[in-house]
Amino acid sequence: MIRTDPPEPANLPVLDRRTILKGGFLGAGLAAAPLAAQGGIGFTHGVASGEPSASSVLLWTRYVADQPTSIRWEVREADANKRLTSEGEVTASPDRDWCVKPVVTGLEPGRWYYYRFFDSAGNASSEGRTRTLPVGETPEFRLAVVGCSNIGFGWFNAYAHICEADDTDLVLHTGDYLYEYGEDNYPDASQRVPGRGLQPNTEIVALADYRARYATYRRDPDLQRLHQLYPMIHVPDDHESANDSYRDGAQNHQPDTEGSWDARKAASLRAKSEWMPVSDEPWAAYEIGALATLFRLETRLTGRTKPFDLGDIFRRGGGDPEKTVVALQAFRDDEWRDPSRSLMGEVQEAWLANGLAASRRAGKTWQVLLQQVVMTSLKTSPSIAAGMTDAVPAFVRERILAGVMTSTIGLPFNMDAWDGYPAARERLLTSAQEADANLVVLAGDSHNGWASDLANGDAPAGIEFAGHSVSSPGAEAYLPWIKPADFAEMAVSTNDQLKWADTGQRGYMAVKLTPGRVTTDYRFLSSVRQRSTRLAGSKRLASDAGSQVLLT
Repeated sequence: MIRTDPPEPANLPVLDRRTILKGGFLGAGLAAAPLAAQGGIGFTHGVASGEPSASSVLLWTRYVADQPTSIRWEVREADANKRLTSEGEVTASPDRDWCVKPVVTGLEPGRWYYYRFFDSAGNASSEGRTRTLPVGETPEFRLAVVGCSNIGFGWFNAYAHICEADDTDLVLHTGDYLYEYGEDNYPDASQRVPGRGLQPNTEIVALADYRARYATYRRDPDLQRLHQLYPMIHVPDDHESANDSYRDGAQNHQPDTEGSWDARKAASLRAKSEWMPVSDEPWAAYEIGALATLFRLETRLTGRTKPFDLGDIFRRGGGDPEKTVVALQAFRDDEWRDPSRSLMGEVQEAWLANGLAASRRAGKTWQVLLQQVVMTSLKTSPSIAAGMTDAVPAFVRERILAGVMTSTIGLPFNMDAWDGYPAARERLLTSAQEADANLVVLAGDSHNGWASDLANGDAPAGIEFAGHSVSSPGAEAYLPWIKPADFAEMAVSTNDQLKWADTGQRGYMAVKLTPGRVTTDYRFLSSVRQRSTRLAGSKRLASDAGSQVLLT
């Protein structure tokens, strides 16, 4: 049954909850700072929090002045007394683009807190809300999973709905928090939603460019509100640096005109460190009581070897269909399976394998991976080309036909996902099986919704929920001759592990963990071209602990 009614509320602070969420508590309360106050000086971009543990949380704000300035922060309990629990000072300076990130320690587990920043004159930032992770027995924990938010394609209505629904404990961002392109590229002028412009309006390459792009995105009112109300854990995907990035380069980086990749990568990482409520550790684990361990992975810039380009393999055939098939078969049986290829690198692979085993030894029910790209194997349905006409752009037509050909010889179509690194995927899933993990993989990147059983060999290894984009277009934008429901049905029938798909809507995932079950609601927003939190519907899927398969 499709649900469009308001979701069940979570256990948030009891104190005047409706008043708080309307911004009426203690004056400004949790109301976002007006956009007019987000200009060039003072507190310019609201507040944020992230990296929660059972006793600590990282806070963020940005304060612009004419010289380095001391900023005071305070944390208060979310109860009727609002007792001050922690306070301290940090310096905002131009070296960090005026961003400050104090880490607050000594907090109580499983608690909501309010926080605020003050300058020396007593001027206050907007008030934020955050929470610590629980310890011990945890009846449930709720996650909102988002990703792929391109400001030019529309409004961040998924963010707004999360705030309106107010039924989550922690926001997880699977990457593509922003996009590096200029205003003339993805989207182009005909696709861009009015009022959703960029700074700078060219592709971002240098540190100043990345800083300005973060500033542009963080002025969005719904993104500010999301950060204000919930702690976030974020994994960067490729567009935080450049499209299809890897350790030594990117598809969208041209050294001849854009300088060294190392310099661009360093600039993107520094801007992320400044502007995001994240630690500088490339990967980390978070303990959610006795319920789960959440592993934040890095699959882009640290250990990823260069993705395969299937176009290179096709060119080996020299335009001859028979030679092309031979080249693809040789690639499938050799290079594609190369065990030296990795998304994470040896160090992170070993860390994750040890972490999965340690989590199970500690009695944690769920082992959850927050990572960027789809893990399940996805091949192109041969039926996809039916109905394609010459009106379809040549580059799309070529990719579709190439996908059909690769599928017929047993190759997937997206070499930038885990499908391009099958040996690395096998190592990960084997480590999960050896640990007897209840593996739940959360993914983004593809802009579409996929729910899958993850098998390794002939045995189940876990499940995957891959989420829709917040605003970036999905398959419906590139396959206009196929109804999204028909394409989803083709995908499910073609891929054994894939149990459900939606390829025509934007939204987010609401994930609930309990000791016995993980449940995911895929929530679909009615539009991204108009600002609205109206849902078009939702889809619920679940898996029981110990089963390692989705309920059907």
